Amino acid sequence: MAYVLIVDDDEDFASAVAAVLRGAGHEVGIELDPQSGLASIEGRRPDLVILDVMFPEDASAGFELARTIRHYSEKVKDIPVLMLTAVNQRFPLGFTPNDIDESWMPVADFLEKPVDFDVLRSKVAALLSKAKAKARDAEK
Repeated sequence: MAYVLIVDDDEDFASAVAAVLRGAGHEVGIELDPQSGLASIEGRRPDLVILDVMFPEDASAGFELARTIRHYSEKVKDIPVLMLTAVNQRFPLGFTPNDIDESWMPVADFLEKPVDFDVLRSKVAALLSKAKAKARDAEK
């Protein structure tokens, strides 16, 4: 199947998500901070990144990593990013998929924690399918 990279400082949560995705047949890597996440992307291009927003050192580091991925290099700029976060619980700002924007929040989709794992599996499958179709179209 696909290689999915999870970048989240909550190791228990990341491990639970990884178990769900492995159960769906995916290979999964976990990084616990944005810097390690970027280094991992440089080392092996994932098919999808699942990214948290808030990290202990910076409450908006996930947004920065998403922007970095989009503007880093041609090799990684088209990796779909699924933002999976509890930012709305911590800061009642009301982020939704409607806030997805190429310059500010350049992600493919947005889910809130706690997440229903069936919804997560469906989102991951849809994003991977869309990315695969886009890659096929680009080859034509």
